[in-house]
Formats: sequence, structure tokens, C-alpha cells
Amino acid sequence: MAVRRVVVVAGLVIVVAVGIGIWHRREFPAAATVEPAAPPAIPVDTVVARRADVPVYLRGLGTVHAYNSVTVHSRVDGELVKIAFAEGQDVKAGDVLAQIDPRPLQAALDEAAAKLAQDQAQLANAQLDLARDEALGQRQFATRQSVDTQSALVRQLTAAIKGDEAAVENAKVQLGYATITSPIDGRVGIRLVDQGNIIHASDANGIVVINQLRPISVVFTLPEGNLPAINKAMAAGRLTVRATSRDEKEQYGEGVLELVDNQIDPSTGTIRLKATFPNEGLTLWPGQFVNARLLLRTETNVVTVPSDAVERGAQGLYAYVVRPDATVAAQPLKVGQISDGVAVVEDGIAAGQRVVTAGQYRLQPGVKVAPRDVPAAGGGAGKAAGAGS
Repeated sequence: MAVRRVVVVAGLVIVVAVGIGIWHRREFPAAATVEPAAPPAIPVDTVVARRADVPVYLRGLGTVHAYNSVTVHSRVDGELVKIAFAEGQDVKAGDVLAQIDPRPLQAALDEAAAKLAQDQAQLANAQLDLARDEALGQRQFATRQSVDTQSALVRQLTAAIKGDEAAVENAKVQLGYATITSPIDGRVGIRLVDQGNIIHASDANGIVVINQLRPISVVFTLPEGNLPAINKAMAAGRLTVRATSRDEKEQYGEGVLELVDNQIDPSTGTIRLKATFPNEGLTLWPGQFVNARLLLRTETNVVTVPSDAVERGAQGLYAYVVRPDATVAAQPLKVGQISDGVAVVEDGIAAGQRVVTAGQYRLQPGVKVAPRDVPAAGGGAGKAAGAGS
């Protein structure tokens, strides 16, 4: 009887459990079929790889030098009676800069001219005496010795006159030096001596420094390993050099490469180069430090991507490429030049493929992304030909 009661109770428990299960499924059908939700797509910025012409630059640190620089000195001693320029003034070759007291020099010229006149008078008299002696000698009224003596006197005075003429010419030159003129076109700097001072030709400082600013030169250095490529490019034509600010945000001008120095600096392993710029806007100034960018050549129709797309991993360089199903793959790259925010892809990515430029830190191969096309830095890879301009 007890066993039967246990069996009946157990049956009732089972029936109740089954009923509760059926009721739970009817009341909460979703709970029995819930599956884990797929992770959301990761938002990323993307750019399409494009073909473009990309300039290849060599960059070096340069210093601006005046095309010509002259320290104006006096060539004679005397009192500086006049300063004829204003500091910072532009001058032309031949413009008067200063005047030295000309009176002592004029007196020296007058003295030399008087000596010339004196010797010319003596020569004229000696020539008359010689003519008379020669006439008398023909009639045996004068000795041969007296004729020879008078002839020697004439030659002596002739030579003295040539010396006097040279002295007069020298005195004229010295008097001309009293007026100091500019030897070049350029801009004068700070006055180094004031009016009223006694100056000398041996003075070390001079009167003023004139720098030629139009055109102007930039001397810069590059590693010696670039020399073969530079010489090859120079053999094909003149090379362009651009001068920029140290942060390369400001363009100072464009010039041409004039020369490569004739020796390498063994202490630094660099070679010096010199470029000339028109400098019409005076954006370059002597002593200024600039970045010089030598345009070596232009790579034509190459595949380019923004440099932000290039990542470095344990196996080398790679970029995340967005596949048609909106997942990403880590694509190994062979990259050439990276310049001005543009990387030249030599192998690994074809034109038209979409690469990730921002948000890579959240990515792994195969994850789903929500791509957003954005303009590449510097105007996009498609405008890489202007990246260095």
C-alpha cells in the first residue's frame, strides 16, 4: 500500500513538471531560441589606392647665402665727409655710397701735373738745343761729344715726362677713390663707420656690407650615397630645388641646382650643393636656415596610398585592405618612397583597392568593418604628383 502511494505521488510530480514546462514554453517562446548577437561592424576611414605621378625628392638642411657679398672699404686714407646711403637701402652698381675729403688728393694731382708741365718745358728747350748743336756739328762748329750729351738729355727728359704722366694718372685714380661707389646691385646693411671719422685703406671693418639678394643662393648638404643619382640626373638636365620652412609648411621659392661641390666632407659623409633662387619676393634672407628639397625625378603612373595606411608588423610593412564582403585582410606591402603623406606601393596593392587609413588599432584579419571614404591627407593619393609642391 505504501509502495503504491509512492508511485502515485511520483507520477503526479512528473505530470506537474511536464505541465510547467509546456506552460513556460508557451509564455516565453523567445527564451528558448535566443542566439548570441553578431559583433557590430568596426567603423574605419578608408581611401582607394590610385595611380599617380609622384615626384622623388632628396631633402637636406640648407643655409641661405647672398649671391654676392661685398664689404665696402676705402682705398685711400682721409676724412669721411659724407655718407650717401641710408641703412637698408637698395643700391645699384655705380651708386655713390660715401665721399672722402678730396682736397689732399686734388693737391697731389695738381703737383704731379705741375711737374709734368715743368719737364715738358725742359724737354722742349733741350730739343731746341739739340737741333742747334746738330746744325753746328754739321759745319764743324760743335763737337760730336756735345751733340751726344744734348741728345742724351733729350732722352732723359722724355723718360721723365713719361714718369710724370704716370704720376698724373695715378693721382687721378687716387682722387677718384675719394668717391666710393657700389660695386654691385644689392642691399646695404648697418653702417660700420660714421661721417667725420678718419678712415684708412687698411681698416678691417670697412664702411658697410652690401649683399646681393636677387638672385640669392642656398647651400645645403645631402648624404654622399646620393651623389651617383644626382650626377646622373644632372647629366639629363637642370634640377629643380625648392626651399621651405623647417616644418615644411611654408614655401620660400623654387630655384635651380647650380653645382655639386668638388669634394665630400669625410667627417660627416655629406656633399655640399648650391642652388640659385630668383627671390623676387625676398622670402629668402642671408643666414636663414631652410629645408632644401631637390627634385631628383618623377615616378610616373605608380600606385599610391596615404602613408597613414601603411603599418609595420613583425613580418614587415602591411596595410588593411577592405574586401567586397566588408571584412578586412592584412596585406603585406613593398613600399618605395614615402613623402608628403603619400606612399608609393611597389607590390601588394593594386589601384582601386580600398585601404584603411584610420582605426587600424581595433582591427584583426577577417573582422567586419563599416568603411567611410575620406579625402587623403594632402589632397589624396590621386593628386600625389603635387605632393612636393
